[in-house]
Amino acid sequence: MKIALINENSQGAKNAMICNSLKKVVEPMGHTVYNYGMYTAEDECQLTYVQIGILAAVLLNAKAADYVITGCGTGEGAMLACNTFPGVICGHVEDALDAYTFAQINDGNAIAIPFAKGFGWGGDLNLEYIFEKLFAEESGQGYPRERAVPEQRNKKILDQVKTVTYRPLTDILKELDQELVKGALSGEKFQEYFFANCQDEKIAAVVKEILGL
Repeated sequence: MKIALINENSQGAKNAMICNSLKKVVEPMGHTVYNYGMYTAEDECQLTYVQIGILAAVLLNAKAADYVITGCGTGEGAMLACNTFPGVICGHVEDALDAYTFAQINDGNAIAIPFAKGFGWGGDLNLEYIFEKLFAEESGQGYPRERAVPEQRNKKILDQVKTVTYRPLTDILKELDQELVKGALSGEKFQEYFFANCQDEKIAAVVKEILGL
């Protein structure tokens, strides 16, 4: 699995610690982490939580990433921004129980973590516990297991609803403020990681147009 890590400007200083915790847990499982930054609070590319949603949607819809780990101060803004876009089901996760139940019941492809609210001593351990439970088993198996059938049915219904209520991402990207989108896609490692992993030519073409490539 290709796992993308994205931090916004208020939490950029924590990126290295979050990335290390994520890699420590998921790399032994065979997953690959792509750190899209922000890498420091002083990065030239300053991502807002709205731009996190744009970037996450581009990565997931283009299949450049299979899962997105993100967040902000409370996690709320990042979650709302991610869920604004098609192809993204983002849960708000504060602890390992949130992570496990979201993975097993809701079978999403992104989580938003509060990296400031309640994030104190032992915060790095809490992250490791979250990542362990998030990726401990194949997602979507249901919890408790006897509820698997109705939960899986509801997830399929949600997926069907989202195909009706959202427009194609390529149309959305073209109609958004282009400087806003360009800023979301201007991270130091974006082009290197994205174009090496992108599996959707239409999205790739729109991204190149926006970036002037």
